[in-house]
Amino acid sequence: MLEEVERWLNARSWSVTDRPLHQILAAKQRGGQSVSVVLPALNEEETVGDIVAALRHDLMCQVPLVDEIVVVDSGSTDATAKVAAAAGARVVHRDEILPRIAPVPGKGEVLWRSLLVTSGDIVAFVDADLKDFSSDFVTGIVGPLLTDPDVHLVKAMYDRPLAGAAGQGGRVTELMARPLLNMHWPQLAGFVQPLGGEYAARRSLLERLPFPVGYGVELGMLVDALHLVGLDALAQVDVGVRRHRHQDGQALGRMAAAIYRTAQLRLARGHLIRPALTQFERGEAGFEPRTYSVDTEERPPMREIAEYARREVA
Repeated sequence: MLEEVERWLNARSWSVTDRPLHQILAAKQRGGQSVSVVLPALNEEETVGDIVAALRHDLMCQVPLVDEIVVVDSGSTDATAKVAAAAGARVVHRDEILPRIAPVPGKGEVLWRSLLVTSGDIVAFVDADLKDFSSDFVTGIVGPLLTDPDVHLVKAMYDRPLAGAAGQGGRVTELMARPLLNMHWPQLAGFVQPLGGEYAARRSLLERLPFPVGYGVELGMLVDALHLVGLDALAQVDVGVRRHRHQDGQALGRMAAAIYRTAQLRLARGHLIRPALTQFERGEAGFEPRTYSVDTEERPPMREIAEYARREVA
């Protein structure tokens, strides 16, 4: 298995500099494929505007690589929607998409619904909390999809400096996701950032995938894509450095629980029990328990949704 991972790393790991922008643009024009960029956002007024503005300037105004930028707001209580719209994005509220299915909180829920309000043949997902954003994140992940018809999904890889501390971020990746992948899906062991929020895929793949509604979406997508299209249809591109807002330890614990449950469901789909995670916070009377449900719900492949099918026919 190690030999297969090394072979894949040599064949399917690139740098953003390997495909100059003019080459990517020429491939897009030859193939006639359209590109959508989706930013899932929840209370990201400090960063979402800069990301949208950079994408519009670099990849829509200067070069026509991106055809639409859509911010899907999942219930922000700040000015996220206003800031994103002012920067030039189309803003859609999560609850307005597919209203017959009641929405649930979670990143995967937003990404799943975004397929109904975008039209690109290639869909790129970018987290809305990135700082010092570069449009290289998008050119890096869509480049292989536009230039190589055998590639179906591309993850960004990068350094993740941990603000105020030595070493790297990605604590849930190293403590939960990477061990799970190495033990149960060793073909995926070569992914540097398996949980990274910046990745792009062909719509023809995304519409066939189930979407875990919460933080398990990235791991679930990698595992399911491996089974659907095979390892050589997956790739990764080095885009440099990713800076973003870091979560506290308890939030990371909840993320890890959701990721573990996502893996567990894929290892053995039996009776689905909605588990809970109990954590502790010090209160006036000592340590007090706080119990959170762990995301286990998954949305079906989008092509099974009647509204999506009708849109494709139209």
